[in-house]
Amino acid sequence: MSGKRWTRVLLLFISLGISVGIGIPLGRSVPGGAVDLQVVYYGTRCLLQHHDPYQLSALRDQYVSLRKVVPPVPAESPELVSVYIYLPPTFLIIAPLALLPWPLAKILWLIFLTGALWLAGVVIAKEGERYATGVGLFLTCLVLANCEVGLALENSAILVVSLCTIGAWSLVRQRGMFLAAIVFAVALAVKPHDALLTCLYFLFAGGVYRRDALRALGIWVVIGLVSVMWVSQVAPHWMRDWQANMAAEAVHGGISDPSPDAVKGRGAGQVIDLQAALSVLKDEPSFYNPASYAICGCLMLMWMMATLKGRFSEARAWLALASIAPVTLLVTYHRSYDAKLLLLAIPACAMLWRAGGWKGWCALAVTTGAILFTADIPLALLSNATPQFDVSRMGVMERALMIPVVRPAPLALLLLALFYLWIYVESVRKHQAPEPGGEPIGAAG
Repeated sequence: MSGKRWTRVLLLFISLGISVGIGIPLGRSVPGGAVDLQVVYYGTRCLLQHHDPYQLSALRDQYVSLRKVVPPVPAESPELVSVYIYLPPTFLIIAPLALLPWPLAKILWLIFLTGALWLAGVVIAKEGERYATGVGLFLTCLVLANCEVGLALENSAILVVSLCTIGAWSLVRQRGMFLAAIVFAVALAVKPHDALLTCLYFLFAGGVYRRDALRALGIWVVIGLVSVMWVSQVAPHWMRDWQANMAAEAVHGGISDPSPDAVKGRGAGQVIDLQAALSVLKDEPSFYNPASYAICGCLMLMWMMATLKGRFSEARAWLALASIAPVTLLVTYHRSYDAKLLLLAIPACAMLWRAGGWKGWCALAVTTGAILFTADIPLALLSNATPQFDVSRMGVMERALMIPVVRPAPLALLLLALFYLWIYVESVRKHQAPEPGGEPIGAAG
């Protein structure tokens, strides 16, 4: 291995080590540890024992029955027992893990998370270096060094966005396509709102990429059908219970509420979708939900039209992925640990940086800004540095001015989406999409 590769591996290892070194002790400080893993682990064990995991009483009994691994705190504690909101395909993916004792399952799951995140970082850093040495590695290290919350909770989003990144890289480079389809199918099964738009890009791109995307979607459908049949036998009314659980978490002030008054409205694990920013202006779902869907819908429509019209190339593919990744995070419920999906924007940034000019500087600025303002450490520092403002007592103009302070992440993501979508649409219109080694996109600018 050359000195350059050793340096890349070492820097990525140190960056991920920062997240592991902070995240694991942080997770152990929470009652029971790995709160998000507990939800899917105990929920799946509940289903394996023929009980309805979408019923809080049945899920609580599962916690209590395994009290040896649950701290002696009230079973009703929201930190330990929360309603199950994952869709049925997650059960099928987690079932092998749920058959193992909790300590072993926890260790294996953490290995899966860090291993997938490491591999995603390696392929993206290497891809970035094809265009501009240094830029891709720097941004990748920045992402890997800010995964503390996701690793502390051992949230499945870390695995999903890593698999999505690996799958996208594999399809763009046409390497291991069948494995890429499986990887995408697993990501879609666990968190479809993280992976669906990325997978749809390859469906819209046509050619062999459409075949690969259809293969992934087909595997996902099979997983979905099998899991729904399984869950329906045990819990015939699971859909009604799931909808009730979703509504319970989305109530005003609840854990999934995007408003400033939410339980986890601030800090490193805050909600980062566009609703979170718009709710500062007017804290009413009847306002921020339609407004968010309208804005993101327009962005997705422009992106889809450009994808259907354009000719596929590696360079254009990275521009397309860089523009749809932030839209994915903006359109619906996401938290900071989902934002590691921004790994997909790094190759496009390196490509534009190589082209030089003001577009390169803008690409570096908006990409770095989006990564920083969705990163765990900066969000934690910003939350601690600013007091808990009561925006409900402010006027409209004051609220608008407070958005960058209390909700910087959605604004940074929106700026990133607008910039890369503009570059992407422009490249389609001008038919400027050379392959690596040729004149990079944006060179004329």
